[in-house]
Amino acid sequence: MQRRDGRSNDAIRPVELQMGFNEWAEGSCLITAGHTRVLVTATVEDRVPPFVRGTGQGWISAEYGMLPRATNDRTFREATRGKQQGRTVEIQRLIGRSLRAAVNLKAMGEKSILLDCDVIQADGGTRTAAITAGFMALTQALLKIHKATPFTGKPLKDWIAAISVGLSMGEVYLDLDYHEDVQIGVDMNVVMTSQHQLIEIQGTAEHGLFSRQQLDLLLDFVEPGIDELVALERQALPEGALLIG
Repeated sequence: MQRRDGRSNDAIRPVELQMGFNEWAEGSCLITAGHTRVLVTATVEDRVPPFVRGTGQGWISAEYGMLPRATNDRTFREATRGKQQGRTVEIQRLIGRSLRAAVNLKAMGEKSILLDCDVIQADGGTRTAAITAGFMALTQALLKIHKATPFTGKPLKDWIAAISVGLSMGEVYLDLDYHEDVQIGVDMNVVMTSQHQLIEIQGTAEHGLFSRQQLDLLLDFVEPGIDELVALERQALPEGALLIG
């Protein structure tokens, strides 16, 4: 498979993290990964869902959506149809699960942080970009809480990031754009910590099967990509290290 941008198989797209993009939110990050752009804002609330109330712990949730012209053709806003599509629900649950895995919810106290993930422009990898930017917006919001009322414990377990990887005709390709994603044989999204601990793997053999050995090869490609993303996170928000323990 020929990569349109000339990248090597193990190269990620150029990534930029713009912190504090939204002036009003407690945390925000605009991520640009190639031609994919996702804005994530974090809102802090001094309450938790009923099923968490009284436990002394916090909660992290996410909402995900694509702007009408995020793709080649205009799509309807889901609000005008009165319900979310299954894909939207699945993605925002993935984002929420991934970010909760990175947080010591007890250290937060009974506070909630809601991450709004809005795809401005889509060219593959929107869910993984939303997780990476979501972690950054979440960390910024936690820093704001910490400056007002210091946490008694470290609220973050580790830096986390997410990236896609695929397999086509025996070749592995990291960080798929849309053109690659639609023709790839095996498509996988991986959420991982800076210590290469796995949070979630979403892998599908869309046009063929893959072996355990190929799965290991895919993960071998992912780890350096996660390292690059985490290095960018540390550079964009170095004070985030204060919250990790």
